[in-house]
Amino acid sequence: QVQLVESGGGLVQPGGSLRLSCAVSGSIFSINTMGWYRQAPGKERELVADISWAGSTPYSHSVKGRFAISRDNAKNTIYLQMNSLKPEDTAVYYCNVKGRSRPGVDLDYWGKGTLVTVSS
Repeated sequence: QVQLVESGGGLVQPGGSLRLSCAVSGSIFSINTMGWYRQAPGKERELVADISWAGSTPYSHSVKGRFAISRDNAKNTIYLQMNSLKPEDTAVYYCNVKGRSRPGVDLDYWGKGTLVTVSS
């Protein structure tokens, strides 16, 4: 079993900041990437940012320069620092982990999501 624990969502005013965290535990043999996706009402889920355990960090064009993803390898945890938030950032943010649960068995697991609302 894999557990993904997300935290940090909430209500914030435009221009404000929030920090999301996601910790993975359980049956993890290796991690390739962890990342954040988001889904706004009536829209498809989209990549916000992900981070490979090898170090690369691609970002969605819409958040580049405002959001920063980081990781703590020892804690198998990633963080998403979100600054200069805009109403269009309002969405449910989902954490994802890709890797292997054991040798030869791929893992692609989603958290339950945390709601971020940007509104005055």
